[in-house]
Amino acid sequence: MNRPIGIFDSGIGGLTVAHAVSKFLPNETIVYFGDTAHLPYGDKSPDRIHSFVEKISDFLLHEMHAKSIVIACNTASATSYEYLRDKYKGSVPIINVIDPIIENLVADNTLKKVGLIATKTTIESGVYQEKMKRRSPSVLMEVLPTPLLAPMIEEGFSKDKISSTIIENYLSHPKFKNIDALILGCTHYVLIKEEINDYFEGKVKLFDATDILALKMIDIFRKEGLLNENKEAKNTFFVSDLTASFQASAARFYGEDIVLKHKVL
Repeated sequence: MNRPIGIFDSGIGGLTVAHAVSKFLPNETIVYFGDTAHLPYGDKSPDRIHSFVEKISDFLLHEMHAKSIVIACNTASATSYEYLRDKYKGSVPIINVIDPIIENLVADNTLKKVGLIATKTTIESGVYQEKMKRRSPSVLMEVLPTPLLAPMIEEGFSKDKISSTIIENYLSHPKFKNIDALILGCTHYVLIKEEINDYFEGKVKLFDATDILALKMIDIFRKEGLLNENKEAKNTFFVSDLTASFQASAARFYGEDIVLKHKVL
């Protein structure tokens, strides 16, 4: 089906997900929307986030004719996935970034203790904790809100004294002693995955929603008959507030140069 995949995030962090989708599904066309005018979602109420994601989803589905919606944001996935799923039930697949990670964790029977770092809203939603407890009750999950990481990454700090200090401050928390795995519960964190791996000296398994989600999408699209045979259009990237800073950062998150378009909803 030669219609685009709609992907949205609270900002440009979800470009890490978009890049993974583009890598694993090269025939698919992507329409991305980054709600940079309202970032971060991590300190917003669920009702406020609902209002944002509803407008974005309507734009992607009705104006851009997306055949599927990917919520490339952990906070929006935690607060609004069920809301969007129910609203568009029977219409298009709504895919979140949390369930594919949980499925991979559950499939790994070597895990006894798992850590989670994410925004305050994602942590407070309890979604990761509830899903893991229900499906793998023997696995201990320790969670920690890490509100400084996303803005740190947005500002371009990585592999330097600032990022090392902040990362170490969070990951050295006693909660994470002897963890077997760590969930990177924010799409931004992919950009510091190497630093996190170095901190744990490669001894802790890291789970994020880039490749894992893209591979899950292949399965969903095959079952739904939604796979494109040929790429017919270029990917398009919209943001609700366009600044030179966002444009400069976009290449870091996507992994190659892209052009952001300003779109007010």
